[in-house]
Amino acid sequence: VDAFQAWCGPCKTAVDLFRKIRNEVDSDLLHFAVAEVDSIDALEKYRGKCEPVFLFYGGGELVAVVRGMNAPLLQKTILEQL
Repeated sequence: VDAFQAWCGPCKTAVDLFRKIRNEVDSDLLHFAVAEVDSIDALEKYRGKCEPVFLFYGGGELVAVVRGMNAPLLQKTILEQL
């Protein structure tokens, strides 16, 4: 999940990376989403930051967090979590 604030918007670089990975990894287990933290109370702790935060969920639980747009780390985390 790309957690973002309305004034900053979702990370366009990450969206492109997610598309690339989705095309390379053919898995029904892999899903990407964006969430505006200003409108979701459960994500309140991610408000007020000027960096994207990427939340990784598995089995309904938060399993990893990547802060900032670090494409190699994001790709590594995605593949590890799969």
